Amino acid sequence: MPTLANGPRAQPSVRSSRVRRWLGHLFREWTVESWRPIAPAHAKPEPENWSDARVTLSWLGHSTVLINFFGVKILTDPVLFPRIGIRLPGFTIGPKRLTAPALQIDELPLIDLILLSHAHFDHFDLRTLRCFNKRTSVITARATGDLLRRTRFGDITELNWQHRKTIKTAAGEIEIIALQLKHWGARTRRDTYRGYNGYLIQRNGRRIIFAGDTAMTNSFAELRRHGPIDIAIMPIGAYNPWIRSHCSPEQAVEMATAAGARFVVPVHHQTFRLSFEPFREPIERFEAALTQTPERIALREIGETFVLPL
Repeated sequence: MPTLANGPRAQPSVRSSRVRRWLGHLFREWTVESWRPIAPAHAKPEPENWSDARVTLSWLGHSTVLINFFGVKILTDPVLFPRIGIRLPGFTIGPKRLTAPALQIDELPLIDLILLSHAHFDHFDLRTLRCFNKRTSVITARATGDLLRRTRFGDITELNWQHRKTIKTAAGEIEIIALQLKHWGARTRRDTYRGYNGYLIQRNGRRIIFAGDTAMTNSFAELRRHGPIDIAIMPIGAYNPWIRSHCSPEQAVEMATAAGARFVVPVHHQTFRLSFEPFREPIERFEAALTQTPERIALREIGETFVLPL
Protein backbone atom coordinates (compact mmCIF):
# COMPACT_ATOMS: atom_id res chain seq x y z
CA MET A 1 0.00 0.00 0.00
CA PRO A 2 2.67 2.55 -1.01
CA THR A 3 -0.06 5.13 -1.70
CA LEU A 4 0.02 5.95 2.04
CA ALA A 5 2.84 8.34 1.38
CA ASN A 6 3.82 8.12 -2.25
CA GLY A 7 2.24 8.39 -5.64
CA PRO A 8 2.35 6.65 -8.99
CA ARG A 9 4.27 9.54 -10.53
CA ALA A 10 6.82 9.71 -7.71
CA GLN A 11 7.71 6.14 -6.91
CA PRO A 12 10.09 3.75 -8.68
CA SER A 13 8.84 0.96 -10.93
CA VAL A 14 6.92 -1.86 -9.26
CA ARG A 15 9.65 -4.18 -10.53
CA SER A 16 12.43 -2.29 -8.75
CA SER A 17 14.15 -3.85 -5.74
CA ARG A 18 13.28 -0.82 -3.62
CA VAL A 19 9.57 -1.27 -4.19
CA ARG A 20 9.80 -5.02 -3.51
CA ARG A 21 11.57 -4.21 -0.24
CA TRP A 22 8.85 -1.68 0.56
CA LEU A 23 6.08 -4.19 -0.05
CA GLY A 24 7.91 -6.63 2.22
CA HIS A 25 8.11 -3.94 4.89
CA LEU A 26 4.36 -3.30 4.65
CA PHE A 27 3.65 -7.01 5.05
CA ARG A 28 5.73 -7.02 8.24
CA GLU A 29 3.85 -3.93 9.43
CA TRP A 30 0.55 -5.76 9.08
CA THR A 31 1.78 -8.97 10.75
CA VAL A 32 4.88 -9.09 12.97
CA GLU A 33 4.75 -5.38 13.84
CA SER A 34 1.30 -5.84 15.37
CA TRP A 35 3.04 -7.03 18.54
CA ARG A 36 5.49 -4.15 18.75
CA PRO A 37 4.80 -1.67 21.56
CA ILE A 38 4.35 2.01 20.71
CA ALA A 39 6.87 4.28 22.42
CA PRO A 40 5.50 7.19 24.47
CA ALA A 41 5.86 10.78 23.23
CA HIS A 42 8.89 12.70 24.45
CA ALA A 43 6.72 15.22 26.34
CA LYS A 44 3.09 16.04 27.08
CA PRO A 45 1.79 19.50 26.12
CA GLU A 46 -0.51 21.45 28.45
CA PRO A 47 -2.67 23.52 26.08
CA GLU A 48 -5.03 24.44 28.93
CA ASN A 49 -2.18 26.62 30.25
CA TRP A 50 -1.36 28.33 26.96
CA SER A 51 -2.02 32.07 26.74
CA ASP A 52 -4.54 33.34 24.18
CA ALA A 53 -2.37 36.46 23.94
CA ARG A 54 0.52 34.50 22.40
CA VAL A 55 1.27 32.16 19.49
CA THR A 56 1.97 28.70 20.90
CA LEU A 57 2.28 25.36 19.15
CA SER A 58 3.11 21.74 19.93
CA TRP A 59 4.02 18.86 17.65
CA LEU A 60 1.68 15.97 18.45
CA GLY A 61 3.29 13.56 15.96
CA HIS A 62 3.78 13.12 12.21
CA SER A 63 2.18 16.20 10.57
CA THR A 64 -0.23 16.93 13.40
CA VAL A 65 0.51 20.27 15.06
CA LEU A 66 -1.70 21.96 17.64
CA ILE A 67 -1.58 25.76 17.37
CA ASN A 68 -3.03 28.45 19.60
CA PHE A 69 -2.87 31.50 17.31
CA PHE A 70 -3.87 34.37 19.61
CA GLY A 71 -6.80 32.35 20.91
CA VAL A 72 -7.74 30.58 17.66
CA LYS A 73 -7.17 26.83 18.12
CA ILE A 74 -5.88 25.09 14.95
CA LEU A 75 -4.99 21.46 14.24
CA THR A 76 -3.04 20.41 11.14
CA ASP A 77 -3.53 17.01 9.47
CA PRO A 78 -4.90 15.30 12.62
CA VAL A 79 -3.84 11.64 12.88
CA LEU A 80 -4.17 10.38 16.46
CA PHE A 81 -4.89 6.62 16.37
CA PRO A 82 -2.38 3.73 16.54
CA ARG A 83 -2.58 2.85 12.83
CA ILE A 84 -3.19 4.57 9.52
CA GLY A 85 -4.60 2.98 6.38
CA ILE A 86 -7.75 1.22 5.25
CA ARG A 87 -10.30 0.94 8.04
CA LEU A 88 -12.18 -2.36 8.26
CA PRO A 89 -14.65 -3.42 10.99
CA GLY A 90 -12.62 -3.59 14.18
CA PHE A 91 -9.14 -2.95 12.75
CA THR A 92 -7.03 -0.88 10.36
CA ILE A 93 -4.77 -2.28 7.63
CA GLY A 94 -1.69 -0.10 7.48
CA PRO A 95 1.45 1.09 9.29
CA LYS A 96 1.53 1.22 13.08
CA ARG A 97 2.82 4.22 15.00
CA LEU A 98 6.37 4.15 16.28
CA THR A 99 5.62 6.92 18.77
CA ALA A 100 2.29 7.67 20.45
CA PRO A 101 0.62 11.04 19.90
CA ALA A 102 1.52 13.62 22.51
CA LEU A 103 -2.20 14.19 23.19
CA GLN A 104 -5.24 11.97 22.77
CA ILE A 105 -8.51 13.19 21.25
CA ASP A 106 -10.13 13.83 24.63
CA GLU A 107 -7.12 15.89 25.76
CA LEU A 108 -7.41 18.43 22.97
CA PRO A 109 -8.91 21.88 23.53
CA LEU A 110 -11.99 22.81 21.48
CA ILE A 111 -10.63 23.12 17.94
CA ASP A 112 -11.77 26.08 15.83
CA LEU A 113 -10.09 25.06 12.56
CA ILE A 114 -8.60 21.93 11.00
CA LEU A 115 -6.23 22.26 8.04
CA LEU A 116 -5.97 19.23 5.75
CA SER A 117 -3.09 19.30 3.27
CA HIS A 118 -4.05 16.31 1.09
CA ALA A 119 -5.87 12.98 1.08
CA HIS A 120 -3.04 10.53 1.85
CA PHE A 121 -3.86 8.21 4.72
CA ASP A 122 -1.05 9.56 6.91
CA HIS A 123 -2.48 13.11 6.67
CA PHE A 124 -6.22 12.62 6.18
CA ASP A 125 -7.30 10.09 8.83
CA LEU A 126 -11.07 9.68 8.76
CA ARG A 127 -11.14 7.81 12.06
CA THR A 128 -9.62 10.85 13.78
CA LEU A 129 -11.69 13.35 11.79
CA ARG A 130 -14.95 11.68 12.81
CA CYS A 131 -14.18 12.60 16.43
CA PHE A 132 -14.87 16.29 15.75
CA ASN A 133 -18.24 18.02 15.35
CA LYS A 134 -19.85 20.93 13.49
CA ARG A 135 -18.23 23.50 15.78
CA THR A 136 -14.92 22.94 13.98
CA SER A 137 -14.35 24.43 10.52
CA VAL A 138 -12.26 22.55 7.94
CA ILE A 139 -10.11 23.83 5.09
CA THR A 140 -8.97 21.15 2.69
CA ALA A 141 -7.48 20.76 -0.78
CA ARG A 142 -9.34 20.80 -4.08
CA ALA A 143 -11.59 17.79 -4.75
CA THR A 144 -11.17 16.25 -1.28
CA GLY A 145 -14.31 17.48 0.49
CA ASP A 146 -16.28 14.43 -0.67
CA LEU A 147 -14.15 12.26 1.64
CA LEU A 148 -15.65 14.11 4.61
CA ARG A 149 -19.27 13.21 3.83
CA ARG A 150 -19.62 10.92 6.85
CA THR A 151 -18.07 13.33 9.33
CA ARG A 152 -20.00 15.82 11.47
CA PHE A 153 -18.31 18.97 10.18
CA GLY A 154 -20.69 21.76 9.24
CA ASP A 155 -18.25 24.15 7.52
CA ILE A 156 -15.94 22.57 4.93
CA THR A 157 -14.03 24.71 2.41
CA GLU A 158 -11.92 23.44 -0.49
CA LEU A 159 -9.18 25.85 -1.54
CA ASN A 160 -7.24 25.99 -4.79
CA TRP A 161 -3.67 27.30 -4.80
CA GLN A 162 -3.43 31.03 -4.03
CA HIS A 163 -7.08 31.20 -2.96
CA ARG A 164 -7.85 32.44 0.53
CA LYS A 165 -10.49 32.06 3.20
CA THR A 166 -11.21 34.10 6.33
CA ILE A 167 -12.56 32.04 9.20
CA LYS A 168 -14.55 33.77 11.96
CA THR A 169 -14.13 32.32 15.44
CA ALA A 170 -15.07 33.36 18.96
CA ALA A 171 -11.52 34.66 19.36
CA GLY A 172 -11.62 36.66 16.12
CA GLU A 173 -10.82 36.22 12.44
CA ILE A 174 -7.97 34.27 10.89
CA GLU A 175 -6.96 34.16 7.21
CA ILE A 176 -5.78 31.06 5.38
CA ILE A 177 -4.10 31.07 1.95
CA ALA A 178 -3.56 27.80 0.04
CA LEU A 179 0.01 27.34 -1.18
CA GLN A 180 1.39 25.49 -4.18
CA LEU A 181 3.68 22.58 -3.36
CA LYS A 182 5.39 19.73 -5.24
CA HIS A 183 3.62 16.54 -4.21
CA TRP A 184 0.49 14.65 -5.32
CA GLY A 185 -2.98 14.16 -3.87
CA ALA A 186 -4.52 10.80 -4.83
CA ARG A 187 -5.85 8.66 -1.97
CA THR A 188 -5.95 5.55 -4.18
CA ARG A 189 -4.28 4.86 -7.50
CA ARG A 190 -7.27 6.09 -9.52
CA ASP A 191 -8.34 9.41 -7.95
CA THR A 192 -5.41 11.41 -9.28
CA TYR A 193 -7.65 14.47 -9.68
CA ARG A 194 -7.42 15.35 -5.98
CA GLY A 195 -5.47 18.44 -4.96
CA TYR A 196 -2.76 19.02 -2.37
CA ASN A 197 -1.96 22.20 -0.44
CA GLY A 198 0.31 23.93 1.96
CA TYR A 199 -1.14 26.85 3.91
CA LEU A 200 -0.15 30.33 5.02
CA ILE A 201 -1.93 31.23 8.26
CA GLN A 202 -2.23 34.95 9.11
CA ARG A 203 -3.54 36.76 12.19
CA ASN A 204 -2.62 39.97 14.01
CA GLY A 205 0.36 40.60 11.74
CA ARG A 206 1.89 37.17 12.41
CA ARG A 207 2.32 34.39 9.84
CA ILE A 208 2.83 30.63 9.97
CA ILE A 209 3.52 28.31 7.03
CA PHE A 210 2.20 24.76 7.21
CA ALA A 211 3.95 23.03 4.32
CA GLY A 212 2.01 19.73 4.36
CA ASP A 213 4.03 17.33 2.20
CA THR A 214 6.36 18.59 -0.51
CA ALA A 215 9.43 17.81 -2.52
CA MET A 216 11.94 20.56 -3.23
CA THR A 217 10.30 23.53 -4.96
CA ASN A 218 11.19 27.17 -5.62
CA SER A 219 7.71 28.43 -4.73
CA PHE A 220 8.54 29.24 -1.09
CA ALA A 221 10.54 32.33 -2.03
CA GLU A 222 7.32 33.90 -3.34
CA LEU A 223 5.84 33.89 0.17
CA ARG A 224 8.02 36.83 1.21
CA ARG A 225 5.56 39.16 -0.52
CA HIS A 226 3.00 38.45 2.19
CA GLY A 227 5.30 39.86 4.88
CA PRO A 228 7.65 38.37 7.48
CA ILE A 229 7.15 34.65 8.19
CA ASP A 230 7.39 33.80 11.88
CA ILE A 231 7.27 29.98 11.77
CA ALA A 232 7.56 27.41 8.97
CA ILE A 233 6.23 23.91 9.76
CA MET A 234 8.26 21.75 7.37
CA PRO A 235 8.27 18.00 6.56
CA ILE A 236 11.72 16.41 6.85
CA GLY A 237 11.14 12.63 6.52
CA ALA A 238 10.16 9.89 4.02
CA TYR A 239 12.74 10.98 1.42
CA ASN A 240 14.43 7.58 0.89
CA PRO A 241 13.55 6.52 -1.76
CA TRP A 242 10.66 8.97 -2.27
CA ILE A 243 12.78 12.10 -2.87
CA ARG A 244 10.65 13.10 -5.87
CA SER A 245 7.65 13.67 -3.60
CA HIS A 246 9.28 14.41 -0.21
CA CYS A 247 12.08 16.83 0.58
CA SER A 248 15.25 16.01 2.47
CA PRO A 249 15.96 17.77 5.78
CA GLU A 250 18.45 20.04 4.02
CA GLN A 251 15.89 20.96 1.36
CA ALA A 252 13.29 21.68 4.06
CA VAL A 253 15.70 24.17 5.63
CA GLU A 254 16.47 25.68 2.23
CA MET A 255 12.75 26.23 1.48
CA ALA A 256 12.01 27.69 4.93
CA THR A 257 14.97 30.03 4.50
CA ALA A 258 13.79 31.05 1.03
CA ALA A 259 10.46 32.03 2.60
CA GLY A 260 12.29 34.09 5.20
CA ALA A 261 11.01 32.01 8.13
CA ARG A 262 12.39 33.09 11.51
CA PHE A 263 11.78 29.69 13.16
CA VAL A 264 11.37 26.18 11.72
CA VAL A 265 9.30 23.29 13.13
CA PRO A 266 10.41 19.93 11.65
CA VAL A 267 7.59 17.37 11.28
CA HIS A 268 6.77 14.21 9.29
CA HIS A 269 9.33 11.97 11.04
CA GLN A 270 9.64 9.71 14.13
CA THR A 271 5.96 8.65 13.91
CA PHE A 272 5.39 6.11 11.10
CA ARG A 273 7.92 4.04 9.17
CA LEU A 274 7.08 5.25 5.65
CA SER A 275 10.53 4.98 4.08
CA PHE A 276 13.99 3.50 4.58
CA GLU A 277 16.00 6.22 6.34
CA PRO A 278 16.86 5.39 9.99
CA PHE A 279 14.54 6.65 12.74
CA ARG A 280 16.80 9.51 13.95
CA GLU A 281 18.41 10.41 10.64
CA PRO A 282 15.93 13.15 9.57
CA ILE A 283 16.22 15.19 12.78
CA GLU A 284 19.99 14.71 12.95
CA ARG A 285 20.41 15.94 9.36
CA PHE A 286 17.99 18.81 10.06
CA GLU A 287 20.01 19.93 13.08
CA ALA A 288 23.24 19.66 11.09
CA ALA A 289 21.76 21.86 8.35
CA LEU A 290 21.12 24.56 10.97
CA THR A 291 24.45 24.27 12.80
CA GLN A 292 25.19 27.95 12.14
CA THR A 293 21.75 29.14 13.34
CA PRO A 294 20.46 26.57 15.87
CA GLU A 295 18.24 29.22 17.47
CA ARG A 296 15.90 28.85 14.47
CA ILE A 297 14.94 25.29 15.53
CA ALA A 298 11.61 25.73 17.33
CA LEU A 299 11.41 22.13 18.60
CA ARG A 300 12.85 18.70 17.93
CA GLU A 301 10.78 15.99 19.61
CA ILE A 302 7.14 14.88 19.67
CA GLY A 303 5.26 16.66 22.43
CA GLU A 304 7.56 19.65 22.76
CA THR A 305 5.94 23.10 22.93
CA PHE A 306 7.15 26.36 21.36
CA VAL A 307 6.01 29.87 22.25
CA LEU A 308 6.74 32.51 19.59
CA PRO A 309 8.74 35.40 21.05
CA LEU A 310 6.82 38.64 20.49
